[in-house]
Amino acid sequence: MQLLQATRDAVLKPLSTVAGIVERRHTMPILANILLRKEGNRVAFIATDLEVQITTHADFGVGDDVESTTVAARKLLDILRALPSTGEVKLGLNDGKMSVNAGKSRFALQTLDGAEYPTVAQPESWHLSLTMPQRTLRKLFNMVHFAMAQQDIRYYLNGMLMVFEEGMVRTVATDGHRLAHTAETVEGINERHEVIVPRKTVLEMQRLLDESDEPVIIDLAAGQIRFTFGDVELISKLVEGKFPDFKRVIPTDYTRSFNINREALQSSLQRAAILTTDKLKGVKLRLENNLLQISSSNAEQEEAREEIEVNYEFEPIDVGFNVSYLLDVLAMAKTEEITWSVKPDGNASALISLPEETEFKYVVMPMRI
Repeated sequence: MQLLQATRDAVLKPLSTVAGIVERRHTMPILANILLRKEGNRVAFIATDLEVQITTHADFGVGDDVESTTVAARKLLDILRALPSTGEVKLGLNDGKMSVNAGKSRFALQTLDGAEYPTVAQPESWHLSLTMPQRTLRKLFNMVHFAMAQQDIRYYLNGMLMVFEEGMVRTVATDGHRLAHTAETVEGINERHEVIVPRKTVLEMQRLLDESDEPVIIDLAAGQIRFTFGDVELISKLVEGKFPDFKRVIPTDYTRSFNINREALQSSLQRAAILTTDKLKGVKLRLENNLLQISSSNAEQEEAREEIEVNYEFEPIDVGFNVSYLLDVLAMAKTEEITWSVKPDGNASALISLPEETEFKYVVMPMRI
């Protein structure tokens, strides 16, 4: 029985959209599969890891019947990518196996029953719904995602805080050593909600969203968030826990600030980072007499020193930082300059902001070197 027929790229597009969340290591064999659900010419592609579920649709089903099956996502993806981009691809279901036919190529893949696929249960109602352009949500994610923790025992740090408040959406991420915050004006929010979106969901959304004004609908319910845009629906469980109070972390009393060329600082830090050790990615910064000195060293007693002219006429400050934390924010920012704010105390955090983005704040804790 034939399921669908289309060009290779037409089939590859929805498959690539959902296959990103399929885990290579899994406790349930069926989670290595994607679910194909055909209702007439409408075909749904669904993938889940039990925490996140992505669904997308395409109109290239064959026949009027209703059918569903699951097949190994990576194998089908690899086969389609390896086929010539020209010509038609036909997917069928025969004797419990999926057939993939294209030109003179023939494949037969094992399937598992579609009825056994563990789709994520959705709530009966959502208590918040709002719409914003895709570029706005992508920007909210892009500007803070790099500060999320990875596999921290404080599980609530392994994600991004989203704060929905009247007229505004904020995103905040921290790993305990640095914190990134930004916000965008969004209409249609009448009450405050705070949720923690898992790291995997944030990274998937960054991959799927584009720089367009096409709308994305965000729905919130107890323990779940749903993003709907184009032909894509992504449902994710939320992280339970209490996120740190970001307002207490962001300093408001720093009186010593200077602007510095982003690319010049980025290049100097990249060169200084070459002589840091893998475990201790520390660089020393000294501010004095309109000069920023950057230095690093390692166990082999090798040293690097860089100097950048800045408009700083306050008292000298010596402070150390993890160079990776500084390079992360400089890679994200596309502005010509950044604003660096400090306290006379060398043990105080640095505050990095962007002249063009008034809501963006990046706080980095110092380190002893």
